[in-house]
Amino acid sequence: MSEFEQLLKQAQELQMFRPLDLRFAALTEGSGSPARRLAAACLSAGTGEGHVCLPLSLLSPASLFSGRQLAVAEALWQAAAAPVNEDDWLPVLEGWDAVSDGSQSTPLVLAHRKLYLHRMWLYEKQVARFFSAGLTSAPVEPGQIRPVLDELFGDEGNNWQKVAAAVALTRQYSVISGGPGTGKTTTVARLLAALLTLTPGRLRIRMAAPTGKAAARLTESLGKALQALPVSDTLKARFPQEATTLHRLLGAQPATRRLRYHAGNPLHLDVLVVDEASMVDLSMMASLISALPPEARVIFLGDRDQLASVEAGAVLGDLCRSAEFGYSPARAAELGALTGADIAGTEVAQAPAVRDSLCLLQQSYRFSASSGIGQLAAAVNCGDLSRLAAIRRHQDFRDIRLCPLDSTEQWQSMLNDISQGYAEVIEKVNNHVSPAEVLHTFSRYQLLCALREGPFGVSGLNQRIEQRLRQQQRLPSATGSGNLYAGRPVMITRNDNALGLFNGDIGIMMYDETQQLKVHFLLPDGSVKAVHPSRLPPHDTAWAMTVHKSQGSEFDHTALVLPAQYSPVLSRELVYTAITRARTQLTIYSDEAVFTRAIQSRTRRRSGLSDQLVSEPLRPH
Repeated sequence: MSEFEQLLKQAQELQMFRPLDLRFAALTEGSGSPARRLAAACLSAGTGEGHVCLPLSLLSPASLFSGRQLAVAEALWQAAAAPVNEDDWLPVLEGWDAVSDGSQSTPLVLAHRKLYLHRMWLYEKQVARFFSAGLTSAPVEPGQIRPVLDELFGDEGNNWQKVAAAVALTRQYSVISGGPGTGKTTTVARLLAALLTLTPGRLRIRMAAPTGKAAARLTESLGKALQALPVSDTLKARFPQEATTLHRLLGAQPATRRLRYHAGNPLHLDVLVVDEASMVDLSMMASLISALPPEARVIFLGDRDQLASVEAGAVLGDLCRSAEFGYSPARAAELGALTGADIAGTEVAQAPAVRDSLCLLQQSYRFSASSGIGQLAAAVNCGDLSRLAAIRRHQDFRDIRLCPLDSTEQWQSMLNDISQGYAEVIEKVNNHVSPAEVLHTFSRYQLLCALREGPFGVSGLNQRIEQRLRQQQRLPSATGSGNLYAGRPVMITRNDNALGLFNGDIGIMMYDETQQLKVHFLLPDGSVKAVHPSRLPPHDTAWAMTVHKSQGSEFDHTALVLPAQYSPVLSRELVYTAITRARTQLTIYSDEAVFTRAIQSRTRRRSGLSDQLVSEPLRPH
């Protein structure tokens, strides 16, 4: 075994590469060039971490692997005789038959000094082309729009919810981003009411979200917003009644990548609302826009500051970066006339067309100036360490607790807090309260973790919470495999279309009226589905869940546990996402140094989408 091979094996053991990365590199590079093989492995590893491409400027030992194992990385580069700057990489890659500019079907694409997997390059081109179109919607007289918006949103100026609605009414696609409590659901409810008012005929509206949990929450929140709308019952009856997952919307085929709906068989809809768009990865976005009918209107909702998608890409974040250009002068004048808002336009050469289809909601209606959750979320989001230190030092907000976690006593105190958080739901299970009430109670409190494994991760904490609850005689003894007991919360980890259960759905084990132990799930329509444990798709215990899994959910009281040592998975976006899951109460258990370093660490997905949005030529209207 050569030195290079030995170093690759060592890098795999150190989790710098996955076995998949090394197999891909070996298959791609058959000419015996270690440098090319190393480049292919780095690209594959980056894709596994959520990156779309690998800029040649980062193809060096110091820039990759987040600075981890620098000595091994440098040894790899030396053994491979690999370049360390992008100019020297160009001739190495351009002479490789596995690489093209995208005009040929090769495993790798080199474009704009960025290396892509071919399929990722195709996805990015497709998404860039769609969002660069800047297509206007079917013509509606501005004189018709203004009165409808005034009636639904009021006639005061500088109402950014109203501006967001005007953006969506006048563009075939629109992107509305805002943090917690900025009124995204309220905005879309009034926007749909405006669309229905302005479109007397039949209007096929669908709503979707990336996960089952997010879809259920969208169904619930839009239903509540609908009840408060000052419109007729006839108009309300035309609203969609239920949201679905994007996978179900597109007709995903189990165990395959095939979709029922695509460019050759488009979706049957006129308007599509996609919530939690920050969770939509590049591949799913490409599949979705391919399946849209030519005249369909699509509205994307999300929070650009939340965690990006689990899979490769950060499409919403890339799109929203175009907001820094502001609206074009013509677009600013148009939106001002439609809403009464004072909007300044900016003339910028080669500004991306998508800027005129964006609206960022800034004002939070949930958190007041006295809200610690709101203050903490804002400070974390902008990385204001001095404000964070002041909040931690004084703790003068009633809705947040920041608890140190650097001693055994503090660890035990945390476990007691958590067991108390779940006490009410366990009491209701033991008293045979209705499953619907138990599930509503469970949704009020949730423990979140950054990690899956280890004592500070989901697996370790689930085990310790169970132990503590049994010590307190709140939980019965488990039967069977040890996971069968009344009161156990479970989270589905794989979609099961036949059962109607989806990744992220949460259920509670309870005895039914026949004294059989079943897992009960609350469905979007408010009904309860009971499933025998043996029929469940893959699932985990859900006393604790990862922050990633919590996206699309909110809880009255959210608790967050960070590990004792810093981990690369910790980031500003992760902490911000966890904080914004809390409605009324937040508790964070963390060492101050770990918390601070997490806030200083930003997640940056490598992508060429922002650049392509500028360079992509406009399609003819």
